[in-house]
Amino acid sequence: MLTATVPLISITSINKSNRLKYTTLKTFKFGKNIWNIICSTLIAQCAIFQCLFCNERGLPTCLLCTCLGTTVYCDDHELDAVPPLPKKTTHFYSRYNRIKKINKNDFANQNNLKRIDLTSNFISEIDEDAFRELPQLQELVLRDNKIRQLPELPPSLTFIDVSNNRLGRKGIKEEAFKDMVDLHHLYITDNNLDHIPLPLPESLQALHLQNNNIQEMHEDTFCKMKDVTYARRALEDIRLDGNPINLSKTPSAYMCLPRLPIGSLI
Repeated sequence: MLTATVPLISITSINKSNRLKYTTLKTFKFGKNIWNIICSTLIAQCAIFQCLFCNERGLPTCLLCTCLGTTVYCDDHELDAVPPLPKKTTHFYSRYNRIKKINKNDFANQNNLKRIDLTSNFISEIDEDAFRELPQLQELVLRDNKIRQLPELPPSLTFIDVSNNRLGRKGIKEEAFKDMVDLHHLYITDNNLDHIPLPLPESLQALHLQNNNIQEMHEDTFCKMKDVTYARRALEDIRLDGNPINLSKTPSAYMCLPRLPIGSLI
């Protein structure tokens, strides 16, 4: 009977400083399949070891949060920063936390991310490069924060919700959404915008701008005045209610739309 010493890592307790204690070495006796067992054990322990040390700021992300497949849920954990994410993460939820700033390296090299949801934090500042280099990002939800200015966003986005923030005149860059050829939902409600961000991509289906400070609209905001045959068939849901604007003053601005915008006609 052979005897082998195999390093096995097991979590025994988590102390008040959020540091993990591990057992070190255990001795087991095996039969003729000892080397197969040793190799299998080492592979398993390496996988665990990689996950346990993916977060250098305390508890490992997949212990502090919930990791299901490629989705990471960190909702309502009193986090004050974005935790390090596994490389294969596609969907990240960190709602109802205390995050105040999004740094340029928070999502660095996360090439598989498709959705980020940071609803109901205290975010007031976002680094310019925080989201720009995310090639697969499709959905970005930043509603219910304190954001005054949006950074440059990737053209791959299809869904954006930045409602209930503090976006004003300079909060959205000029032509910010121009290259988003697949963008279909854009929600910027309950901010302090005084204009409609242009140009809007042809793919857009829903534009919600209610409860802002928009006071005027141009005749070519949605339509092409020089092309009477132009029709914007996709854009069926426009909300402008709660703005100090009289939609009846620019009737020709809606001629190309399948439905009239919702808003004040007085």
